[in-house]
Amino acid sequence: MTRPPTAAQRRVIDAADPVTGRLKGTEAQLAALVKRGLAFRHPRPPHDHFLTPAGHRTREAGHRTREAGHRTGETEAERPGPEPSVNTGVFVARVGGEEAGPDTGGSRVREVHSAWQGLLELRRMTNPDGATDRPCGWERTHLVRAAALALEAAGHRPAGEDSASGYRVRATPQPEAVAVHEPDAEALRACAATLERAGWQVGEHTEPRTRTRYLLASPRRA
Repeated sequence: MTRPPTAAQRRVIDAADPVTGRLKGTEAQLAALVKRGLAFRHPRPPHDHFLTPAGHRTREAGHRTREAGHRTGETEAERPGPEPSVNTGVFVARVGGEEAGPDTGGSRVREVHSAWQGLLELRRMTNPDGATDRPCGWERTHLVRAAALALEAAGHRPAGEDSASGYRVRATPQPEAVAVHEPDAEALRACAATLERAGWQVGEHTEPRTRTRYLLASPRRA
């Protein structure tokens, strides 16, 4: 029977990037997680580490356990204090419309590239046939972030907090579909082409009231 992660390893797992599963920790911690099958080291530079499907399950199980503890009626005095968190500088794909982060230069480009490569590796590991040309299960449960990562990784510019230009990815009432808005018609078509190459089914639509064109995109299954 595999031993559960140590407290230090658990902190690294819990602090994994919620979008890509990217990990930060000491070399010893990361190597131990790889040995347990909870993480993998990406073969390409900068050789970041990411959670495997088993690692994601471990992380989610820990969250459920803590939530159950909160529901048992323990008082704050009875409940163990929180373990110190690991400062990971968590990567988040830009969906458009948010305040720009402190780094929009080369470091951000490298982070986005690394996150996209990690997502391709996750596709390879979790799609039944190992395909990397279509979205995996994780992307289907994180539609907005997954589509935004595909766009940002391809070099598209997200809209700023007070900017009309740039893409904006938003959730929709339709199952497994996101809307992509981009006021420039040529840029909107370029977004469609990028998402199609990333394994999404894309259609262009017109908003009835404003006559504004936008995309509806869904992860392709086959």
